[in-house]
Amino acid sequence: MGEGEIPSNPDFLVLGLGNPGPRYEKTRHNFGFLVVDRLATTARGSFREGLRHGVVCPFVVCPFTEGPNRGILAKPTTYMNRSGLAARSLRDRFDGIPLSRFLAVVDDLDLPLGRLRFREAGGDGGHNGLGSLIEELGTGEFPRLRLGIGRPAAGERDDVVDYVLEPFLAEELAVVHEVVDRAAESVRVFASGGIEEAMNRFNAG
Repeated sequence: MGEGEIPSNPDFLVLGLGNPGPRYEKTRHNFGFLVVDRLATTARGSFREGLRHGVVCPFVVCPFTEGPNRGILAKPTTYMNRSGLAARSLRDRFDGIPLSRFLAVVDDLDLPLGRLRFREAGGDGGHNGLGSLIEELGTGEFPRLRLGIGRPAAGERDDVVDYVLEPFLAEELAVVHEVVDRAAESVRVFASGGIEEAMNRFNAG
């Protein structure tokens, strides 16, 4: 496989969730996009058309080592509540990849900002993007990396939808950048070592 080519038989798939377009670029709901964008940038890659309902970027964890190194980063081109269409397209195109090697990266209201958690499987927890993935894949048996955004303070926001679609506050940005860096490293660990190693290293605390 030449540099920058999409591998025909990747070792892993990583789908960051978010909403397309500049209106949503810096919002809390686009935390998943921020992480896969960071991974693509550090690998000097770029997203391109390659799926129905999504864009893809080849990603190599470390070109100088053996093992499961070569994978695909992806982002839906639909809105969040239809993210499962991109997930299904990924699975259709790379049907030899087990779901245990398919990672969804999502924002999570039930974790405070600054925390991240891997889970091997589960329900949607009220997250519309995860709900769409579960519906289209027909199962919740896939790993996910949950990135805390916290909930609005009591009495300050009645509408969680407004909250997740607002940009991070200026005073939150230093933490956001730190989490994106840590989450990008955790995806590399998942890609090379699997979900158990990623959970052991990043779920503490």
